[in-house]
Amino acid sequence: MASTAATVSPAAPASVESEVSLARLYVLRALYLLLVIGGAVVFLPQLIGHEPTARGVIPSMLGGLWVLACFGVRYPLQMLPILLFELLWKTIWLIDYGLPQWMAGVNTAQFTEDFKAIAPAPAILIAIIPWGYVFRHYLKKPGARWRRAP
Repeated sequence: MASTAATVSPAAPASVESEVSLARLYVLRALYLLLVIGGAVVFLPQLIGHEPTARGVIPSMLGGLWVLACFGVRYPLQMLPILLFELLWKTIWLIDYGLPQWMAGVNTAQFTEDFKAIAPAPAILIAIIPWGYVFRHYLKKPGARWRRAP
C-alpha cells in the first residue's frame, strides 16, 4: 500500500543551514552566548532578588529575551529575530537619544555607562548578522497565507 503522506526530506534543514557558513554559525552562537552570560550577570539578579513592590517591566522583558538567547546558542538562524530586535532598539536609542545627548555634552555617569554599552553594538551586529539569509528568508520569501485555503 502506497502512502500519500508527504515525507520530510532530511536534506531540507541542511540546505537552509548550508546557506550560512559554519564559521558564521559559530560567530552567531558566540554572540548568543555573550547575550546569555551578560544577561545572567546583569538581569538574572534583578529577576531573582527584587523588592516585592518592584514594577519589573524592563527586567522581565529582558529576562524573556535572555531565555530566547539561550535557544539561539543551539538554533542560531531560527533566533535571528532576537539579534534584529537588538540591532533595531540599539540603533533607535543611539540615533534618538544617545547621539543628541552626546553632542549636547551630557556627561552624567549613567549616560556614559549606557553609551559605552550600547553605541558599539549596532556596528557589531551589522557585521555579524547574515544579511543574505535575512533577505531571502524574511523579506523575499512569501509570508504565511491570510485566509483559509479554498
